[in-house]
Amino acid sequence: MSRKYIDIKKIKRKVLLEKIAKVLAVLVVAVIPSIPIWLMYLGLLAQAFSSRVTLGIIPSGLTLKNWRFLWSTVQMGLKKYPNIWPITINSLYLALGTALIVTFVAGLAGYALSRMEFPGRTKMMEFILALHAFPSVVLLIALFVLLNKLGLYGKGFLTLTGVMITKAALETPMGAWIMKGFFDNVPWDVEWAALVDGCNRFTAWRKVILPLVLPGFAAVAVFAFLSGWSEFIMAFTFIREDRWWPLSVMIYNV
Repeated sequence: MSRKYIDIKKIKRKVLLEKIAKVLAVLVVAVIPSIPIWLMYLGLLAQAFSSRVTLGIIPSGLTLKNWRFLWSTVQMGLKKYPNIWPITINSLYLALGTALIVTFVAGLAGYALSRMEFPGRTKMMEFILALHAFPSVVLLIALFVLLNKLGLYGKGFLTLTGVMITKAALETPMGAWIMKGFFDNVPWDVEWAALVDGCNRFTAWRKVILPLVLPGFAAVAVFAFLSGWSEFIMAFTFIREDRWWPLSVMIYNV
């Protein structure tokens, strides 16, 4: 009987060629459809830094006048808008304040819903989900009356703070629900050990449970920050002075 010898080098070469062919095919499929997108971005970039553009992507005449909003007020027609930096600070204040309030309140509420038995607990969790189903636009009239009664309407910084508190109140129910899921995954034995060692419930939550659910706090904080940063309808409705606008309202008006 004749023996058939396997050429290992030939097999390796064939496998390598197949891999190269697959990579090239993926690159062709990925790069060719993206060419129009890259051309569009190049055209926008050229228009941003030049006074004139040839063939849509070739700049001619370097200028920074399109970026003057970074160091001066914005003039659009007959209307003058405030400088971009105070507006950005307003958005940061709204987003960071919303994230801090939601994270703190949702952390405590989620712990209570997960660990404590009390009458109506199940109904409360159902009510929390129902609260999140209502869009903020449905509550605009009620929120207007509430902010007006509290003296937070038409008061500049106080109105921005009122919008922040309102936004945090609307985001807290879902944050509490998310945190409850994270607290449910922490074994009871860990908390019982802390209680046996002399901790009260709050100390056990702060020193033992909290480090185990930090990813949950991070997720809630990110969601709340993004929600506060992109807030438009309440800020547009309640904030009358343009110097206290967030970025979303300024972009809409410009």
